Amino acid sequence: MTRPITRRLAPLWISLRLMLILTVLLGVAYPLLVTGIGQAVFPGQANGSLVHTNEGRVAGSALIGQRFDAADGSPLTQYFQPRPSVAGDGYDPTASAGSNLGPESPELFAQIRERTAQIAAFNGVTESEVPVDAVTASGSGLDPHISVEYARIQVRRVAEARGLSVERVAAMLERSTTGRDAGFLGEPRVNVVELNLALDGLG
Repeated sequence: MTRPITRRLAPLWISLRLMLILTVLLGVAYPLLVTGIGQAVFPGQANGSLVHTNEGRVAGSALIGQRFDAADGSPLTQYFQPRPSVAGDGYDPTASAGSNLGPESPELFAQIRERTAQIAAFNGVTESEVPVDAVTASGSGLDPHISVEYARIQVRRVAEARGLSVERVAAMLERSTTGRDAGFLGEPRVNVVELNLALDGLG
């Protein structure tokens, strides 16, 4: 009677041993190996691409945009402003999402017209100078980048608010501009979080 029971239980013991081996290999050893390689080769990216102030304080992540608003929600004139965000109250990483409004949506059309007028007035430019990314949210709602065109129409406002020359702010913008990936993919872009931190570091 013992041998038949043992035979019937044999597949169970094999399965249990295999599960334990794979758990150790794939659930412990592999994650530790990948984490170790990440920390050794790409420590910044592995830790969230954090950006810091001159005092060493963590100011956020280079991968997630931020709002630069006053307490009443109005945009601060001394900072470059990001594109709109519909992630929660704006750039909420726990509520990443787009608006899901289609290109023929009357609601989206009204939002774009309102944003265009506000951005033009805020930056002292004509509505025709406001680029598309300035009035449309990204699919994730967390994009930290804006187009070079959108950044350029903000240079004069930021310079005046900070008491800097337009040329100096424009030079910082050029240094903060990232070119096309691999030289031909996508468009040049500006990381708003990093650019604003660089401006704060002036003084």
